Amino acid sequence: MPRDPIESFVDAYAEAISSQNAAIFAGAGLSIPAGMVNWKDLLRDIAKEIGLDVDKEDDLISVAQYHVNEHRSRHRINQALLNEFSKRAKQTDNHTILASLPIRTYWTTNYDSLLEEALRAAGKTPDVKLSVENLATTLRRRDAIIYKMHGDASMPDQAVLTKDDYEAYSSTRQLFSTALQGDLVSKTFLFIGFSFTDPNLGYILSRIRLLLHENRRDHYCLLRRVQRKDFAKKALFDYARTKQDLQVNDLKRYGINGLLVDTYAEFTEVLREVSRLYHRSRIFLSGSAADYGTWSEDKAQALMSELSGTLIREGFGIVTGFGVGVGPYVVNGALAQLEKESTRLVDDRLVMRPFPLGIVDAAERRRRWTSYRKDMLAQAGIAMFLFGNRPADSGAIVNADGMEEEFELAVSQGIRVIPLGCTGAAAAVLHRRVLDNFAKYYPARGYKSAFEELGHAGTARQIVERVLALAKRLPGDRR
Repeated sequence: MPRDPIESFVDAYAEAISSQNAAIFAGAGLSIPAGMVNWKDLLRDIAKEIGLDVDKEDDLISVAQYHVNEHRSRHRINQALLNEFSKRAKQTDNHTILASLPIRTYWTTNYDSLLEEALRAAGKTPDVKLSVENLATTLRRRDAIIYKMHGDASMPDQAVLTKDDYEAYSSTRQLFSTALQGDLVSKTFLFIGFSFTDPNLGYILSRIRLLLHENRRDHYCLLRRVQRKDFAKKALFDYARTKQDLQVNDLKRYGINGLLVDTYAEFTEVLREVSRLYHRSRIFLSGSAADYGTWSEDKAQALMSELSGTLIREGFGIVTGFGVGVGPYVVNGALAQLEKESTRLVDDRLVMRPFPLGIVDAAERRRRWTSYRKDMLAQAGIAMFLFGNRPADSGAIVNADGMEEEFELAVSQGIRVIPLGCTGAAAAVLHRRVLDNFAKYYPARGYKSAFEELGHAGTARQIVERVLALAKRLPGDRR
């Protein structure tokens, strides 16, 4: 039975993100929900000035050109662009999700700054390419590149708007085409926010076809399926549906797989699913140990090193807060495996966030540490808990309240929790808590027996194999 095309896309695109070769191509539809105008609204008054009704026009680029022809100037269009896109708009969930993912390449025909604002809000540094001249410079410590291939509202006189602009593109902005060609060959693109009424789409597709010929890889485009409620008559709806099916099939000529959903809200759900699946390949290892309980020190350290090394070997990334008695051995195991793989690219495979120490004020310390915990958990889709104890002021060894907080934060963020009950202390308490209300933490069936095994004693290798058997199943859990 053929796989659902959305599920296939989610798997493929999450893998592309993990492999650092994912890219986004954003159209106007990504920004319209944020309050930005669409092309028809932008040109409504422009068309009226030359006696046209924009609602009756399909070729809006020609409308813009007609206005320039009549007035011998594009000042009025420039002013409209500047006025409309200078308005403050709020980024959407789609912007937020995309910015949270380690996607490093963005292309857009939009004139607004929502993408770069979303990336900055996510703590990232975007290198924005507004003009050909910008392509020759590189922003230091950039996290992503945004290619604004049709310009920006801050430079309206250079924006690509009219037929003249499109016809001159190969000479005035040829380097953008060259850069796009390279990315289309080497990266997997998601086109989002385009429709078959978007005046830019035809130009973009023709450029792709001319650039790539047969040297294509699979790309994807999210599209809203035409709906009966959009049409006054059923005959018009039937016609539009037939045409859309033909257009989606035509996208295959460009190596683009059209993905149809019923509502724009489903775009967000698809992106969330991509984010969830990507993050399930990253595991937050929570743990601290002032005492290893029934474990010998050597056996405990071997378990932690073998666990982290095996997770890295199996393709998982690791996030750690470098907890006392746990962090060094987690890091040692991960680095040893990365060395075996002869790679120095550890940024996406091993994230270390040691907690800030020496904060005298207790309230400020709690606030800072909670913030750190949230930040680390935001980078993972699975949280594992080992040991979990600390010395109290009295000198007694008590369960770590920090692990309790990390567990609750993980659950609140929809992160799958895997306490290794066999390690004792807080991890054992959390393991029992999950078992006592298992459906709350694991709504999908088929996980309980594997989870119960994590409470049983065994060798380091046996325990690691049990953990791996459960962890490797979770990325495919779509419920």
